Amino acid sequence: MGFSRLFRSRWAALFWSAGVLWTAYDIANDAPEPPTNADSGTVATQPTDAAGAAFDAHDLAVLANAGG
Repeated sequence: MGFSRLFRSRWAALFWSAGVLWTAYDIANDAPEPPTNADSGTVATQPTDAAGAAFDAHDLAVLANAGG
């Protein structure tokens, strides 16, 4: 169904947008849970980057100020 034909009808546009929202909710609902500490069940305190190295607020501030 082409977009020009879709938006001629308000009901078709409403159902189409509901499908988009449902898909977004379904994808977001499948997001992984944050890692927990096995001993206490609390959320891990030190975040890591993609390489596995730990970072803190100072590292984020340096990165934010590097742009200009």
